[in-house]
Amino acid sequence: MSRKYFLGLNTNGPKVYETLFSCGSSKNLRDFNELLAGKYQGAPMLTKNGRSALTIALKSYFEPGDKIIVNGFTCYAVYEAVIKAGMTPIFADISEEDLNFNTVTLEKLWTGPAAASSPTETKVSAGVPQAASPVHVPRGIIIQNSLGNTIDIEAMEKFAKKHGLVLIEDLAHSAGARYPDGREVGTVGAATVLSFGKDKSINTITGGAVILRAPIKHKIEAPFKAPQISEVLRARFYPLFCAVCRGLNYIHLGGPLMRFLILTHQVEKSADSKLDLARRPPKFVAKLAMKQVKNIHHQGQPLREFFLVRNRDEVLSKLQKAGFYFNSFWYEKPVSPARYYKKVQFPEKDCPEAVKITEQIINFPTYYEKQDLKRAREIIKPYLIGGKDD
Repeated sequence: MSRKYFLGLNTNGPKVYETLFSCGSSKNLRDFNELLAGKYQGAPMLTKNGRSALTIALKSYFEPGDKIIVNGFTCYAVYEAVIKAGMTPIFADISEEDLNFNTVTLEKLWTGPAAASSPTETKVSAGVPQAASPVHVPRGIIIQNSLGNTIDIEAMEKFAKKHGLVLIEDLAHSAGARYPDGREVGTVGAATVLSFGKDKSINTITGGAVILRAPIKHKIEAPFKAPQISEVLRARFYPLFCAVCRGLNYIHLGGPLMRFLILTHQVEKSADSKLDLARRPPKFVAKLAMKQVKNIHHQGQPLREFFLVRNRDEVLSKLQKAGFYFNSFWYEKPVSPARYYKKVQFPEKDCPEAVKITEQIINFPTYYEKQDLKRAREIIKPYLIGGKDD
């Protein structure tokens, strides 16, 4: 196992010493805003976390009570953002090929007529449709690009234009990626949403951003409050705590230590981060995120490699014995983490593929080096669904 992994360094995110000792200033916040404005051609706001950014995007373009199409394989943060914005999520089933919905799936759940008077000469990305659709018809789509697997954006644009829908791009898994037509993710929809949480494409442990690209319906005040001291300290020391815990995994003490840190609120699970539309991220987060955005070069590989396997618990047990802890994979339920699943009342009958996939999926965390995962692939191979040993 490489020394980088043992130290807890993440090649897709900040190094331990960068997170602990980086300083920030108000200039970092201004410079990062300018960078995002130029890159995504819109008006940016820096937020406490990704779910706060998504909530601002939804409130900016939709009315309370509107229905929003959401990936049937997602995290609680997305669901919470839709609910807190006063809207209703409509879950769409996914494909095992890329873990995303597609226009065929969406046509099946569509129940209302197309927006007859939507502008035909203006793309959805250039503005919000002017025509009002019937109340029972979805008004928007959150494009997730699950685990960094990008959708057919051209087909989705045509579908959105046909039905008068607004596209919101969520880049938590896919910042820096490109769609099959060559356009960069985040440059198509009415709004671009970024999350800088743990194991995301841009990883500074905390923080987020929203870039409003199309004319808005409702003006939302930009987050202005400084983060709480406890949030700043947790963000700074999380990489160090993780490095220690991963090192202790080999003597089976890493898990107990992490549970203690969570219990004493020294570490916060990503799913438990509170939505707050008034707070901005720490200044040092802007500095780290700015560096990552400038240097992000997506090589056509998804954020996390995934596999569908038989007997997943058995596979995870074998991986753990070999020193691989993959239990924090995305997602063990259609809306994860499992402890929040009952709150969602997920329509399992309407999303059978999502239910099946979440019982079979394993994906690689971002903090392992590629060479370290060779042994993990060997362990997984005999259990692959559709593989030669199946």
